[in-house]
Amino acid sequence: MIDFRYHLVSIVAIFLALTVGIVLGSTVLDNTLVKSTDVLLDQAREQNDAYRAQIIHLQELSEGDNAFVTTHSGELVGGRLTGERVVLVEAPGASASMRDPLEKMIDAAGGDFAGRVTFTDKYIAKEQAAVVDGLAGTLSPDGRPFPDGASPYDKAASVIANAIVTANRSEQRTVNGATVSVLASFQAGGLITVSGDPAERATLAIVIAPSQPYDGDYAEAQTAAVVSLAAGLDNVGMGTVLAGSTLASDQGGVIAALHDDGTAAAKVTSVDTVDMPAGRVVVVYALREQLAGRAGAYGVGSEATAFEPPVPVSPTPSP
Repeated sequence: MIDFRYHLVSIVAIFLALTVGIVLGSTVLDNTLVKSTDVLLDQAREQNDAYRAQIIHLQELSEGDNAFVTTHSGELVGGRLTGERVVLVEAPGASASMRDPLEKMIDAAGGDFAGRVTFTDKYIAKEQAAVVDGLAGTLSPDGRPFPDGASPYDKAASVIANAIVTANRSEQRTVNGATVSVLASFQAGGLITVSGDPAERATLAIVIAPSQPYDGDYAEAQTAAVVSLAAGLDNVGMGTVLAGSTLASDQGGVIAALHDDGTAAAKVTSVDTVDMPAGRVVVVYALREQLAGRAGAYGVGSEATAFEPPVPVSPTPSP
């Protein structure tokens, strides 16, 4: 008969065997893990070094490209905008760092820089929509009715466009007598700021997209307001380019919203590389394409059809 002492000895022996096995196994496992970890770390270091070298190489290439374009921008765009007056329109949230480079590119292309109209955050604030609508209705040139279903921003875009652009070259650098109080009224309401002489009308417009997509529950309407602005300027003037970075062509960005609006996208050209010297050259080429009655989507975003227009086209001669 097996007594209690036998059971106790058996149980102790089992636990002793388990303990010895765990100790021996963990020692072997530790050595294996250490060796495997060392190998993986060495591979990761080599891979990181290769990526770092690749990034440095790409940065050097990019800096070289930017330096070349900057140095030769006058040759690349020279004379492309001769005889055209260009106004710069900044959407709420647009980066102020884009102002000077674009103005210099317009000058290098022989264009006449009209100044800029900067739209404030207040312009697209939800609680200001009724104010924008009321101003647009009051300031409509010659009391012309707006199309049925026009949003407050559609109306405001039409009113402001009539004040700063024209499709008649003989009217450029002149003030539209029917809109003399438009800019002053929007300024008084804190909806825009003005620099230069944008009231002396231009033939072409560049709209700078916000540096980041709008967010919040009113973001879609705010984005649509910028698209309306670009479309309104294009309808009244001889051409409009909506320019931004690739963030503007990502989901929720204003260039992406422009592409979603088939009617506006068929008329307004987009460029999503305006933060690059080469992209600003493309803006000039895109304005030339607009003068020829064409539009396109240029840059590196998902909706872009090419980096630049096929050729720097010339405008169609006027009869």
